[in-house]
Amino acid sequence: MRRLITGAFLMFIAVAIAAGAAIAAASTLSFAELYEKGSDPSAKTKALTGSEVEIVGYMAPPLKAQATFFVLTKMPMAVCPFCDSTLDWPTDIVLIKTSSIVDPTPFNFPIKVVGKLEVGFEKDPETGFVSFLRLTDAVFERL
Repeated sequence: MRRLITGAFLMFIAVAIAAGAAIAAASTLSFAELYEKGSDPSAKTKALTGSEVEIVGYMAPPLKAQATFFVLTKMPMAVCPFCDSTLDWPTDIVLIKTSSIVDPTPFNFPIKVVGKLEVGFEKDPETGFVSFLRLTDAVFERL
């Protein structure tokens, strides 16, 4: 029994270290660096497309319970900035897609998110949510 507990503990530590390493190895991208003119992606954003990036921001309140995504905002927001068309996509939010159900963080606590950067308009077939910038396979931690 003791070996089983020790093995489980070591597995937990290994997973935590791997997640920390993923967060530490990513290129940093700030909200100010996302766009150049209006809604045109910056040269840095274009260069990092497809790469692991780290962005610090705030988790907007979830659009639905048991979701595997959330919206990252530049400033704390008490309500989610849900967008239903490409015409009103704000330049200060990023869609975050995770591989597991998101445990919401209070909207006024900063978080660090790491994931693969995707650029270009995409409409989620399940929710209808339209996004321009996304981090996929993302992990996050409260700061």
